[in-house]
Amino acid sequence: MDRIDVMRLFVRIVERGSFAQAARDLQVPRPTATHAIQRLEADLGVRLLERTTRTVKPTLDGALYHERCVRLLADLDEVASVFRSAEPRGPLRVDMQGTIARFFVLPALPEFIARYPGISLSLSEGDRMVDLITEGVDCVVRAGELSDSSLIGRRITMFEQLTLASPAYLERHGVPSTPDDLAGHRMVAYTASATGQPYPLEFMKDGRTWEMALPHDVVVRGAEIYTASGIAGLGLIQVPRYRVEHQIAAGHLVPVLDAFPPPPMPVSVLYPQSRHLSLRIRVFIDWLAGVFPPAAAERGWSPGTA
Repeated sequence: MDRIDVMRLFVRIVERGSFAQAARDLQVPRPTATHAIQRLEADLGVRLLERTTRTVKPTLDGALYHERCVRLLADLDEVASVFRSAEPRGPLRVDMQGTIARFFVLPALPEFIARYPGISLSLSEGDRMVDLITEGVDCVVRAGELSDSSLIGRRITMFEQLTLASPAYLERHGVPSTPDDLAGHRMVAYTASATGQPYPLEFMKDGRTWEMALPHDVVVRGAEIYTASGIAGLGLIQVPRYRVEHQIAAGHLVPVLDAFPPPPMPVSVLYPQSRHLSLRIRVFIDWLAGVFPPAAAERGWSPGTA
């Protein structure tokens, strides 16, 4: 391994906290990785890593060296991308919500693979905020407002949302005309993965937004089971329109309170601040932005209205 490759290996070991996982990420044999770091420490004359049976952590010198390596590697990648037509190559790990993958990303994925055959793409499904550095994930695609300041985000679309209920539910509880009519109504409680607390229903009118937490009989976590609970008549739900077009057409769900829509749902792609943005991540993010419908197409919403 040359010096630059060893720097990349060292940075990934610090990020992953493991020789084995870093070697697997970079597709090098574990003994090669161990020997390369031993040679690096010998050349520098300092100990860079503290090794235990469970974790690997940088020493004070190692933390300083890691910071310098991250900056240097970012500069090298930037220079390479400017002065040569680089073909993106290597592994790319992406985590995204299942419904977003199913409706938008997977149908378009053959085009991405054909355009960038050198990228080895690995997809996982989830809606929790993963630790990208520790888990070796390059970027995540998430819906909703995000507050993790350790990540850098790019908003790629805004989804129109609806308030809906099943015909059987509306027969029992009545069809509300305004949020003031919701006394006696119930909602399906969707819990936030970060806090474990149910999200309230949200409504907009004349630029004003307000929240209402209704009684509930069931608490769910997951987009599919949330929609299915609404179809089963367990309460009001609020979901993006794209997810329920077929259920509305089939008469399984009925939109209500159209004059008081929920705020549009932002969709963002996020990556760590501390990781230099490699060419393969950049081309994936740019491609991903073109997969989703423009925000302005969603009932006149635009990114500026978020």
